[in-house]
Amino acid sequence: MRSFEVPEFYRSPIIARVKQNRKARDPRKRDFTPSVLDFGSVRFVMARHFGFCFGVENAIEIAYRAIEENPGKRIFLLSQMIHNPEVNADLTDQGIRFLQDTEGNTLTPLSELVAEDVVLIPAFGTTLELEAQLKEIGADVATYNTTCPFVEKVWKRSAKLATSDYTIVIHGKPQHEETRATFSHARGSGHALVIKNMAEAEILCAFIEGERPLETFWDHFAGRASEGFDPAVHLSRVGVVNQTTMLASDTQAISDRIKQSIEAKSSDSEAFANTRDTLCYATNDNQQATMSALEWGGLDTAIVVGGYNSSNTSHLVELCEEKVPTFFVRNEKEFQEDGTVKHFDWRAGVHQETSDPWPVAAEGEVPTLLLTSGASCPDATVDRVMHAILDRYPGSKDVEDVLIAFEQELDAQPQS
Repeated sequence: MRSFEVPEFYRSPIIARVKQNRKARDPRKRDFTPSVLDFGSVRFVMARHFGFCFGVENAIEIAYRAIEENPGKRIFLLSQMIHNPEVNADLTDQGIRFLQDTEGNTLTPLSELVAEDVVLIPAFGTTLELEAQLKEIGADVATYNTTCPFVEKVWKRSAKLATSDYTIVIHGKPQHEETRATFSHARGSGHALVIKNMAEAEILCAFIEGERPLETFWDHFAGRASEGFDPAVHLSRVGVVNQTTMLASDTQAISDRIKQSIEAKSSDSEAFANTRDTLCYATNDNQQATMSALEWGGLDTAIVVGGYNSSNTSHLVELCEEKVPTFFVRNEKEFQEDGTVKHFDWRAGVHQETSDPWPVAAEGEVPTLLLTSGASCPDATVDRVMHAILDRYPGSKDVEDVLIAFEQELDAQPQS
């Protein structure tokens, strides 16, 4: 897989070294066991995979290239390129302006754009409708299009299925940029419907199986279906795709449930389309790696680092919360001098503060923290979070000594 030119200040001397060592010994990524850094006073169990994914690094490289190649020009992003406050803040500092917020609300009217302006499509992609408006203005939307290739893969599969009379059911958050874009591309070729969770999938299956009257369909899915959608007609052939940052296990469970309903009602062996290969590899890897770290045992606390509006990060938090007390933090600035931690409740959408939550192990044992981050979080941020935690545990071993011990332990293990 290709490497990207990402600004050096996003990289981390600690995290990068851990990742490079793991990659060298496991290039095919078969080993999902966590990396363990033992500082004596505290132990970090780090998920095998976390941080910038292929799509995010691709987007960052393109954005900074756009800045370098267009001195003196106005540069606009349709919305946040990725859901990370530090990345977006730095792009803003570089002079980039946003056309919309993450909900699609206007920040800079399109009427202010001229053909000479530079427009960047974010990693989530955009709708066919907005793309058409930009082209009408004369804006070049191809040169600096940062849409993730794995999002585009979902679009292409959706379009292909739609031309074969499949309705595309999208598992995603209805207001998320990526879901809005995928819905637009899917309905551009046929019919599409957005559902957000298994509860809605069960309702949909009840309509498919004839257990709910079709006249009540729009009570549940108003504003979620393509124009002209007829539940009496368009639920006979279905393919399921997802917003790539959703829990892969949830998407698969939803897909299996809908397949069961379709096959129970249809004699057509091809009435349900297999779309398993559209699941994003990076999202899947990060989630599997987090689950593997949770199985390591002896964990006292989990720290998940990332933007508070990041879907993939919130799902990592969701996995951790099932096993251990978990703190969702944006960066090291959430750690206060008095020991208080500011963190985010992603379910309620509110910020919280917890006074001195740091675990104290029994005599002879070491407090153990799981540490991971979302796909849009720079490794440098995780590095600073680690240092902020180490400040709470005086007497920690030297970082270089810990990394050497980690590498020696890796060397002693069989290479994958």
